Amino acid sequence: MAAFFDRLEPEHIEFINRQPLFFVATATDGAHPNLSPKGYHALAVLAPDRVAYVDLPGSGNQTATHVAEHGRITLMFCSFESKPLILRVYGRGEVVARHTPAFEQLAELLGERVGRHTRQLIDIRVQRVQTSCGYAVPLFEYRGQRETLVKYHDKKHGEIDWEAYIRERTAPQPPVAR
Repeated sequence: MAAFFDRLEPEHIEFINRQPLFFVATATDGAHPNLSPKGYHALAVLAPDRVAYVDLPGSGNQTATHVAEHGRITLMFCSFESKPLILRVYGRGEVVARHTPAFEQLAELLGERVGRHTRQLIDIRVQRVQTSCGYAVPLFEYRGQRETLVKYHDKKHGEIDWEAYIRERTAPQPPVAR
């Protein structure tokens, strides 16, 4: 049932572009794996062998800490629609910091996904793609993005030094021992 590919095929890209949600998994030595859901249409397929996404401040920075150490990253997309499918993208990630030439170049490619709330960008070189049946994934109806995080950051923008806030929430996270 599973099939493997060296790059994203056109049907994979079309599937990814329809998904309002994806999951990011990372791990590093001596720590628990990290698994995070992502929304806000933050991801873009830049080429069959390259994807990138906008990382917003949240409760921690484990993904970036793990990627900076090992580079290993896995993205997973699930179809919650009538046609079942799970698509995994395995790759090598790079954390692209704000206020760098690399950030500006990548931000230009990501377009309006990048905004004032962007903490950093994650640039991923695709190494392998896997599809599987997704028969066990339940059907769900998409009702929209939650606006809670954006509203929270909008309020913070007016109350604090935003650059200091981002720096604080971009610092590497200590590993959680197993």
